Amino acid sequence: MVARRQLIALGMTDAQIKGRTARGRLYVVHRGVYAVGHRLVSTHGRWMAAVLFGGPEAVLSHRSAAELWAIAPRLGRAIDITRKRAWRASPGIAVHRSSIPADEIETVAGIPCTCVPRTSLDLAGSTSRDELGRVINQAEVRRLTHSLSMYDMLERYPRRRGAPVLRALLDDREEARGITRGELEERFAALLARSDLPLPQRNVSLAIRGRFIEADCLWRGQRVIVELDGKQAHGTDLAFEKDRERDRLLMADGWRVARITWRQLRDDAPTVLADLRRVLRV
Repeated sequence: MVARRQLIALGMTDAQIKGRTARGRLYVVHRGVYAVGHRLVSTHGRWMAAVLFGGPEAVLSHRSAAELWAIAPRLGRAIDITRKRAWRASPGIAVHRSSIPADEIETVAGIPCTCVPRTSLDLAGSTSRDELGRVINQAEVRRLTHSLSMYDMLERYPRRRGAPVLRALLDDREEARGITRGELEERFAALLARSDLPLPQRNVSLAIRGRFIEADCLWRGQRVIVELDGKQAHGTDLAFEKDRERDRLLMADGWRVARITWRQLRDDAPTVLADLRRVLRV
């Protein structure tokens, strides 16, 4: 991808640009933006073309930046770019007007884009809380760190649309990280005590294929196990791998495994009970 201004800076004239366009060496993608030598444009090429169309100060932002960072699935929507001043429209490009400091900009695959914390703040104003949570989680999984945190973004832009949603989500995640295993077990036990479900055996060791596996809550007759997932015990890469290995071994041995988090117990207890009732068939 190349912009007309870049070709001019390299010494080309308008006549030369028109000639190369006529001969199929340059293909117009947007006004003043060309694909060099080919008509087929990849997704990255379309992102780059949109940024070039927006001018030297433009960056990929919002949903498109999240897709470039691989923290949100590609949906094929209009490409989001942000620039300080208003800009002419072009089909398939959504231009957002905002000033973006240099420390909020990174380059990914050659494309200038908003950093992950700024991208998350931008998305907070245009997406659901659940989707925003998935974006933040994926950024954690991919270990996408930056000198600025999301709390830094909230301090810079306290009145930005979506800031309250992002702050509440971050605070909620911090609360979940601080929950101990004992607190999680106590909350689950209290929920079961208020229901008509049979009480499970707790912290039971099972011998599976020569290994001992400890189950948080076990209903032996129904061959159902509930694992209570807390950030402290299950938030590392090693724990993630071991949890999946345990689940695979248990399912291969005929056990059904369900994982329940603190947030699910706190915010959606009736659904948790209803699902358990269906699994236990009582």
